[in-house]
Amino acid sequence: MKKTICKCEYDTETATLVKKICVGCFGDSEGYEESLYQTPTGSYFIYVNGGENSPYPTEDIKRIAKNKVEAWIAEHE
Repeated sequence: MKKTICKCEYDTETATLVKKICVGCFGDSEGYEESLYQTPTGSYFIYVNGGENSPYPTEDIKRIAKNKVEAWIAEHE
């Protein structure tokens, strides 16, 4: 997926996957996934996608500040 936010392009095809978490199982309407990526320039973003009753009923990309990455990783260990 590719998305431009504030004139910066975030692309799951060119970024490096750092960590992925899955909640629920495939087909679960409340299940979802969050994937943390790092861009070639060092920025971070989270790709989200889930079932129709999940927090992420449509796929999206959300920016995350570098100073919040460690806390996000620790929260999902």
